[in-house]
Amino acid sequence: MAPSSTHPVNFSNPRSFATKFKSNLKETFFPDDPFRQFRNEPLERRPRKALQYFVPIFEWLPKYSFSKFKYDVLAGITIASLAIPQGISYAKLAEVPPIIGLYSSFVPPLIYAIFGSSKNIAVGTVAAASLLIASTIGEVASPVNDPTLFLHLVFTATLISGIFQTALGVLRLGILVDFLSHSTITGFMGGTATIICLQQLKGFLGLKHFTTKTDVVSVLKSIFSHRDEWRWESAVMGICFLVFLLSTVQLRKKLPRLFWVSAVAPIVTVLVGCIMAYFLRGHDAIQTVGHLKKGLNPLSIKYLNFNSKYLTAVAKAGIITAILALAEGIAIGRSFAIMKNEQTDGNKEMIAFGLMNIVGSLTSCYLTTGPFSKTAVNFNAGCRTAMSNVVMAICMMLTLLFLAPVFSYTPLVALSAIITSAMLGLIKYDEVYHLYKVDKFDFVICMAAFLGVTFISMDIGLILSVGLSILRALLYVARPATAKLGNIPNSTLFRDIEQYPDATSIPGVLVLQLGSPIHFANSTYIKERILRWINEEEGVSSSKGHNVEHLLLDLGGVTSLDMTGIETLVEIHRNMEARGIKMGLVNPRIEVMEKLIVGKFIDIIGRESVFLSIDDAIRDRQFSLTVWTQKDGVDTIHVPVS
Repeated sequence: MAPSSTHPVNFSNPRSFATKFKSNLKETFFPDDPFRQFRNEPLERRPRKALQYFVPIFEWLPKYSFSKFKYDVLAGITIASLAIPQGISYAKLAEVPPIIGLYSSFVPPLIYAIFGSSKNIAVGTVAAASLLIASTIGEVASPVNDPTLFLHLVFTATLISGIFQTALGVLRLGILVDFLSHSTITGFMGGTATIICLQQLKGFLGLKHFTTKTDVVSVLKSIFSHRDEWRWESAVMGICFLVFLLSTVQLRKKLPRLFWVSAVAPIVTVLVGCIMAYFLRGHDAIQTVGHLKKGLNPLSIKYLNFNSKYLTAVAKAGIITAILALAEGIAIGRSFAIMKNEQTDGNKEMIAFGLMNIVGSLTSCYLTTGPFSKTAVNFNAGCRTAMSNVVMAICMMLTLLFLAPVFSYTPLVALSAIITSAMLGLIKYDEVYHLYKVDKFDFVICMAAFLGVTFISMDIGLILSVGLSILRALLYVARPATAKLGNIPNSTLFRDIEQYPDATSIPGVLVLQLGSPIHFANSTYIKERILRWINEEEGVSSSKGHNVEHLLLDLGGVTSLDMTGIETLVEIHRNMEARGIKMGLVNPRIEVMEKLIVGKFIDIIGRESVFLSIDDAIRDRQFSLTVWTQKDGVDTIHVPVS
């Protein structure tokens, strides 16, 4: 018989398997309910709505106006001026021909403008992925001894990245990207920026021989073992360029309205370097990028290489850089969208990134995403839509058709200065210190990525950090939080007595709150922790002259339980009966209640022992206490005497 409590508990029949499966499927793969916009639409309008949903350009282009176009043109030209030096610089990091970097800023932005949902992202190559591609594929093909094979494998890795990204978006598996926590990304980017800065000493010092390894020890050893190649002319030019670039960054920080100064500084550096290199041509102290041919992207589909000899390394490079690019691009897109009170669809972004990398791999491009530096410039330049990417692509097209040979004189030391100035901004000292102050485990995760990248390799650093993040998540699962609850004076609220010392325990009643699913991984711990609470409480109660008579388990935070969890509750109930303690459940959620009913635990404990709230449980006559005195300090309204 149901208890005569103030609020009756719902013991309705469990939902059907199909209903529960549909609900769980929706919450797992469609938490944003993407099809809500189609529900109230007439049948004839749904195809149009679907097209606008899956191809966002059809949603914003019909509403496009000249007033928006003015802003997008300015933003597009501004990011194009940044894309040229960055494209050449990051291609150098990836050990591919400089022209590939320019190609990668032409086709992918056009694809993103069609399928991307962010109005702020500016597409381009990124330093971390460039270096990771070079180091991973460099294990099976040398960019020096066999540059053609190396380039073809880079195209293949980009194709794999695109397919992987598209598959994640279509299958709505963005949850995989969430395993790259903020701490992991901070440490990984900081470590990558550190080794990239050290590698730029090759350009600053004019070295002709250098290691292909990426760890700090190997890089420093290579630098000092080739002291005979150091050129002071190159070092002076590089320092001057770097000081100029860093001064524009500081100017932007002090006067944000002058953001364009730092945005055009890299192209100014390149142009000044080209002029100096032109007049110093023939002087071997200043190395240049070499010939850049005119023309648009040639097709590269015939160069894709799936030879089993190289496929493992290529797939490894493709998948790791795909996840890294998604994590960076989506996080950056969302960050800037929040500033405009807008939203970006993570799954659409995955599909957009994937498609632009698939098409890019077929048109002589390598991995692209939404880099922070270029997106920040696009945002500050006042972009209104993804049309800014189209304008940038048109500028890149004109550059490839008419101006590419001009950049043949770009000094390598100028590129090193540009890369170094960009990388110094990726080392977030303040964020690392903040992690240390707020959460020591997050700090350890961050430093694992940083030290792993700098002293071992990029992939090992990433694996170490992600491994620690997963370990932490497993610890939360295996060792869930439990709390003893007490009554807040003059209220019906029950809260953690450790957090609220004024909360009073009720004599003879132990109220425990469980805050996680109960399943095979934590059931033993939960049982042992509850028994420990009981033993501790009996020790305290006996000293006050009364015993624990009732155990209440607040299950409001328990989202699910499996068969092992049900057996654990049965064992706890059996143990309580042996001790003469009555056990009750409070506020089990619908999924938990259904399993308790089907698993027959409700029949074991009795429906009269299940309550909607702790206050109801305390009020119920089932929990009338044999020990009660006014000096215990508990309001008699909340604990009646039978």
